Amino acid sequence: MSGDDLVALRLSLWLALATVAALLPLAVLLGRWLGVTAWRGRPLVEALLILPLLLPPTVLGLALLIGLGPDTPLGRGWAALTGGRLVFGFAGIWLASIIVNLPLAVQPAAQAFRGIGDELRQSAASCGLSPWAAFWRIELPLAWPGLATGAVLAFAHTLGEFGVVLMVGGAIPGETATLSLAIYDRVQAFDMAGAGRLALLLAGISLGAVVLLFLLGRQKGRKRG
Repeated sequence: MSGDDLVALRLSLWLALATVAALLPLAVLLGRWLGVTAWRGRPLVEALLILPLLLPPTVLGLALLIGLGPDTPLGRGWAALTGGRLVFGFAGIWLASIIVNLPLAVQPAAQAFRGIGDELRQSAASCGLSPWAAFWRIELPLAWPGLATGAVLAFAHTLGEFGVVLMVGGAIPGETATLSLAIYDRVQAFDMAGAGRLALLLAGISLGAVVLLFLLGRQKGRKRG
């Protein structure tokens, strides 16, 4: 593995970890709200959340490229705060990764909070627990498997994301050139052996994360048993 490949690997891992770190609090807030709300507009919110997974990466990438551009309020605000840019920068592909992976993080969390049931919440209230205390001591531990599932899915998906990252970030070495883009560059150069090695590495990291999740879930299930 060349030095450029190592840089791309570190960038991909850092992007995946930063994306998961941003998504976890969003998954808790949105997931719990979706899990307990009886609002009639919830199906619309859920449809909007799942939309990033349904749109082609080129369509979503184009929308983000326009929305994060230097002439947009968000782009101008970011430039005023940091002096940098969103598009063709790490901050841009980080925001894009958050949006793309939001349904992967929120949907398992919503299912987990929905599975707790109102009866348990009412029992906690009858025992004198405040809603905040019941959330921290009862709901969050019970919903943690769903949150962990969403985190692993978002981590693995971020590692392999190609289209949106390419459109929003380009392929700037050391800044936006992730491992998936390095694989594409190897294929373009007809270096199929090098592309295969990088692809196996990427698949191995993602598989390892998923296997670890299942092992932790099995161990937790044995403790409960």
